[in-house]
Amino acid sequence: MTRVVDVCLGDAGRLIGVLRYNQDGARESASFEYDPKWIGADDRFSLEPGLPLVAGPQFHRRSKDGSVFHGAIADTEPDGWARRVILRDHAKRREQARRAGGKLPPLAGALDFLLAVDDASRIGALRLRDGEGVFRRAPEDGRRGVPPLFELGYLLAATRAVETNTETAADLAYLRGRGTSLGGMRPKCSVVDDAGHLSIGKFPSVNDERAVTKGEALAMQLAVKAGINAAQTSLVFSDGIPVALVRRFDRIEGGRIMYVSAATMLEVEPGDPSDHSYAEIVDALRKHGIAPRRDAEELWRRIAYSILITNVDDHLHNHGFLHVECGKWCLAPAFDVNPFPERQRELKTWITEETGPGATIEALMAAASYFQLRTSRGREILAEVEGAVASWREHGKTLGMSAAELDQFADAFEHDERAAVRQEIARV
Repeated sequence: MTRVVDVCLGDAGRLIGVLRYNQDGARESASFEYDPKWIGADDRFSLEPGLPLVAGPQFHRRSKDGSVFHGAIADTEPDGWARRVILRDHAKRREQARRAGGKLPPLAGALDFLLAVDDASRIGALRLRDGEGVFRRAPEDGRRGVPPLFELGYLLAATRAVETNTETAADLAYLRGRGTSLGGMRPKCSVVDDAGHLSIGKFPSVNDERAVTKGEALAMQLAVKAGINAAQTSLVFSDGIPVALVRRFDRIEGGRIMYVSAATMLEVEPGDPSDHSYAEIVDALRKHGIAPRRDAEELWRRIAYSILITNVDDHLHNHGFLHVECGKWCLAPAFDVNPFPERQRELKTWITEETGPGATIEALMAAASYFQLRTSRGREILAEVEGAVASWREHGKTLGMSAAELDQFADAFEHDERAAVRQEIARV
């Protein structure tokens, strides 16, 4: 079986190329081919380093745990939570069809999951158009694609039902297509906030042992205080339940912005046994960045912040790039920044190959020159970041966090590396 899908760009739906998906039993393969008009356009750019602007089909070699699609396309696939919803929804609809005497075919493979993401909420600027010329939307019988914020209570109830295996067909239909590509197995859903901006609502899990959504809102807001370009995040409540509301940074008024993960930019496949470093992201910025020195400093600031708040889930899919113009990229705003008080203080992405996973200020200062920072500038940044982190309890109280909830995060914020920063600053 071969299926062909147009890959288009932005709200205008400009054709970039075609995606061909082949399936033979359990075997899957895919290729992407740029449209000749795109290759010849003045404003053309390659979707990722692994897809150079050349004529003819380009095939992607799938790793054991990776996607059948090239990284730029795979970045728009549903995350773990969204896949869970898709599988549950399809199983429920197959059962309904069977009882009605009909038949619904099983999910055929990777392309079905890729196309199950609603066009309105797909990450970045890529859009997928089927053979009938239709951009794929969730089948909602006339219901809006992305729900407004006042429907948060319904979304929360539906996600709780999925987590507790008590979901109805109506719950799944409500969540269908509204998943995201950014971030793991935790319950979440695309919503439109009160200002009309596309956002991600992140819900508490029934398995949470601490106030996770409040902790994320705290970390994201403190990041802004620390001088970091971070996605705008607020805390909203639905029947007293805290939801972290993260505004999508890949949307601007009247348009979409092309996005790829740092893993895609570095051509790193899931399951890659090698350890990767922030120094590699700096190398990518030098090669593809529109403002490499600025973004290298921003990246160094983010590492300092991650060390001080124990944000140790900093893998390459939790960093990204936004396209600016003609193949030049910039760092995407920081997202999925969380304090992890219960985890070992080791970074998923090493500072450099030489430092190893250790989340230490000593290692960060030793690498400052690679980020084109003088020691004096590094100390200035550390002072700014430490100043913001020092206010974590006070800022948490402004979010409505109780003393008990704040104590749950103490080990993430209060540790020896905070003292190491103060010692480093004192050397000035």
